[in-house]
Amino acid sequence: MYTLKDGELLVKIAHKAISDYILHGEIIDLKEFKIPAHLLEKRGVFVTLKIKDELRGCIGLPLPIQPLAEAVRDMAISAATEDYRFQPVGEDEIDELTVEISILTLPEELKINNREDAPKLIKVGRDGLIIEKDWARGLLLPQVAVEERWDSKTFLDHTCIKAGLHEGCWKEKDTKLFTFQAVIFTENENGKIELTLPNE
Repeated sequence: MYTLKDGELLVKIAHKAISDYILHGEIIDLKEFKIPAHLLEKRGVFVTLKIKDELRGCIGLPLPIQPLAEAVRDMAISAATEDYRFQPVGEDEIDELTVEISILTLPEELKINNREDAPKLIKVGRDGLIIEKDWARGLLLPQVAVEERWDSKTFLDHTCIKAGLHEGCWKEKDTKLFTFQAVIFTENENGKIELTLPNE
């Protein structure tokens, strides 16, 4: 299991990766940091950037295809420079950024006969959602439903919308539903890190 110390290190890596890339066009060498072995295991991870609690970028890897510390470095740079919803982070914004890191469990497919029962199987605050249909794919992290005060049905609907599909697409049999959980490290504006574990 991850500790606050792990979170502090990962957030530090994210900040250094962003500042070095934006200011100097350089990708940091992780050898600068003493990284414990468990932070070099492959994990799915999302990096969310905020300024004064307003979203400034969020990009991640849903599946464990890259060592965690490396993925945090790369996703931090991507969130700062490649999130199509925002202009790239400017030099004058670097010091204002706060970082949230969500380390994901492997997604598990929800296999249910009656699709109308799907909301009963999803727990807001514990589960994140992935919806896939044909080439469309949408993912929302567990904390999004909490922040938006959604119930599980609304959460499903918004994951459909994130995939570019219509609300209620989760009821259709050819739509695949997946749930996952996350360990979340959240940095506040004072630089303090909080650890949130998936609740049962």
